[in-house]
Amino acid sequence: MSCPILAALVYNEQAYPDDILKEVVDRCRARGFRLAGVVQHRSREAGHRCDMLLEDLATGQQSSIFAGRGRGAKGCQLDQDAMLQVVSQIEQALKGNPKLLILNKFGKVEAEGAGMRDLIAKAAWMGIPAIVGVPVCNLHAWREFAGELSAELHDSRDVEGWLVRTVSGTPLEKAAMMDPPP
Repeated sequence: MSCPILAALVYNEQAYPDDILKEVVDRCRARGFRLAGVVQHRSREAGHRCDMLLEDLATGQQSSIFAGRGRGAKGCQLDQDAMLQVVSQIEQALKGNPKLLILNKFGKVEAEGAGMRDLIAKAAWMGIPAIVGVPVCNLHAWREFAGELSAELHDSRDVEGWLVRTVSGTPLEKAAMMDPPP
């Protein structure tokens, strides 16, 4: 049986998988793999909870998808135009046949059928593996969306195993994706 082409990196809302996803990015870039997608970088300013930047993995460009609501705002408001721009950039990157699509979050917008959801489906249709951060609160929606095309990963070890089975094609690529023994 082949390995599912999609991977949900499942997390609870208090433990975003940013470090794991950044490790995947670093490992793939070190091997010269072309990537598509986004990872998030949190603001370093106290009280700016929604000041998060998304890094486009194909270009390195960083942008925000949240409307500026000021210091100490209680909630985040998605900037629909900014989100559409990011989706468009990722769609362009998919045309370059990347080795892997990485998306930081299958959020509320995706759970409701919009956002980056079509990008995930398009990548799977194109045969491009995708790893996506999925909060527990959206896991049911992810399962309904991805079905048998998805594996559920919970930590770095799971991610490494999925990468070796899915992203690495040749035996040499498989060996390169694994950490050397201690």
